[in-house]
Amino acid sequence: MSHVETTAPNGAHKLYFAAWRWHFYAGLYVIPFLVMLACSGLMILWFTAIAPEYGDRLAVPQGTQALALTVQEAAVLAAHPGTIDKYIAPIDATKPALFRVQGDGGAAMIALDPYTGAVLRDRPEEGTWNDWATNLHGKLLTGVDGGWADYLIEMAASLGVLLVVTGLWMAWPRNGEGFSAMFVPQLRAKGRAFWKSTHRAVGSWISIVLLFFLFSGLAWAGIWGGKFVQAWNTFPAEKWGAPLSDKTHESMNHTATKEVPWALELAPLPLSGSTVGAQVLPEGTPVVLETVVALGRAIGFDGRFQVTKPADDTGVWTLSQDSMSYDSPKPTADRTVHVDQYTGKILADVRFADYSTGGKAMAVGVAMHEGQMGLWNIVLNAAFCLSVIFLSLGAVVMWWVRRPAKAGRLAAPPVPADVPLTRWVVLGAIVLSVVVPVLGITLVGVLVLDVIVLANLPILKRLVS
Repeated sequence: MSHVETTAPNGAHKLYFAAWRWHFYAGLYVIPFLVMLACSGLMILWFTAIAPEYGDRLAVPQGTQALALTVQEAAVLAAHPGTIDKYIAPIDATKPALFRVQGDGGAAMIALDPYTGAVLRDRPEEGTWNDWATNLHGKLLTGVDGGWADYLIEMAASLGVLLVVTGLWMAWPRNGEGFSAMFVPQLRAKGRAFWKSTHRAVGSWISIVLLFFLFSGLAWAGIWGGKFVQAWNTFPAEKWGAPLSDKTHESMNHTATKEVPWALELAPLPLSGSTVGAQVLPEGTPVVLETVVALGRAIGFDGRFQVTKPADDTGVWTLSQDSMSYDSPKPTADRTVHVDQYTGKILADVRFADYSTGGKAMAVGVAMHEGQMGLWNIVLNAAFCLSVIFLSLGAVVMWWVRRPAKAGRLAAPPVPADVPLTRWVVLGAIVLSVVVPVLGITLVGVLVLDVIVLANLPILKRLVS
């Protein structure tokens, strides 16, 4: 998003070069991550919204009457022996039902024709392309939450915020330019001028969207998300009035793909075995998959929703319908219900309206981030990912064209002397460091490196200058 440099020796000129220098160094670290995130994001978009690998959207001839769930379960187990621990209702009358079966070889997802009992697809839950891309996108293929990979990505997202802010500063119209110069590329320009103009225009157009993606992604990160934002916005499970487990909702996530709403991940699960709860099923009704699904329909679940069986003797049945799991394109319709496995009583019923302000923002934000709100969202996200790739590669081209031939150094923007640190610049740096703590820590670390380490190693300083 860089602007054509000027040569006027004034304070604004010095601030411009200072911003350019920070933009350049931040880009060195961020660009590889942005390209990786954009490419893996496109893969995730394809394998979730367009071609789900479990067979969610396979076509099924609509019959007159679906088989009883007990019959469907028997058909699944006949084809794939094991224990069914999850059922996902069909999206509509022309789509299959999904069952998760825990067997000797691990968990498998079975797509079943609900009218004939025919198995349409049988594949392991893990090891899908979506699982691989999601693991790369958030964990650099480590498969570990909160590990070193998480911190590297959080640092990239934090520096990405700095990249956007400094980029907008440089892209802002100067020297009598109109705002059209900021948003309309000079397609007839040649060489580096063409790349600078398109970089500036594309960067300006997607800057706000990029900030949205960075912050919604940061909300999943280990420090800014897990330690601050998510912890402050976790649903207070105590209000349910039911005994609470030492397990959280996060324990229900089985693969790299998140299955539990962000606002509930850190909240404890309720326990079965008490006398509390709302009675919906007639007393004495067996609490089995068929009756629990019927309970879900009775309390308002329609279309695709998910039913997870109790994990152990104190676990609960969980019914959920949320956009993050591709159950619905409406995050405001998110709902999670827990049912006592012994009495069939409803122990908890959490809806979008019950989330905190941050939880509501993330419910909508995650749905948009993952392209779950309809065709417009899929198209927008695909265009955004392609724009990020173009922006990143264009930045590399600009550097390559600008660098001195055989210079033997990085050819970073020159250090401006006596940069005027106005109160707005200082205030902006403080606000960014407080809002994004990892960014503040990184900036301090870079300053220490520049002032102490590189100042005493002139050879290294020349290489990175």
